[in-house]
Amino acid sequence: MIPWNWNTTPQERAAHFPCDGYLDPPVRRLTRAITIAAPPPIVFRWLCQLKVAPYSYDWLDNRGRRSPRRLTPGAERLAVGQRFLVFELVEFQQGQSLTLVVQPRFQRLYGPLAVTYAIQPRHDGSCRLVVRLNVGATTPLQRGWRVLLAWGDLVMMRKQLLTFKQLAEHHAPSPPPTAA
Repeated sequence: MIPWNWNTTPQERAAHFPCDGYLDPPVRRLTRAITIAAPPPIVFRWLCQLKVAPYSYDWLDNRGRRSPRRLTPGAERLAVGQRFLVFELVEFQQGQSLTLVVQPRFQRLYGPLAVTYAIQPRHDGSCRLVVRLNVGATTPLQRGWRVLLAWGDLVMMRKQLLTFKQLAEHHAPSPPPTAA
């Protein structure tokens, strides 16, 4: 399971995501997920912040600059073709998902990549944020690289998801008090 999956259910691992149609086989799927005690619109708004910063280990992947802890005005305005760090937005469902592919200039470094961030609402007002990252590889060298990429992504994506959880929950409205 590790490094291919983290904190996922069998249904999440088996599910089809929009990114599943963007790479030619062979593709290795990496799936990560987290439950966030915040409504989907708040979580989605924080996902839009990926246009601004990576929200993982900033000292490593953001040149030491801290990812913003306040929402950046306008980041929620999405359009196909926008840059999201090393990715490009190829499709989205407002309030539900973002699908990105690696920009051609970064493909030489990372290889072919496609990712979907999908928000799944839950009955209690919280949601699951499920991320599918597809990594393409055709040569033996690329297949070896994707194992290293999977371990690195596990560390970085786990931190990113925990950061989004913290930020979304902090900005979520407090539940109404229960009657005693």
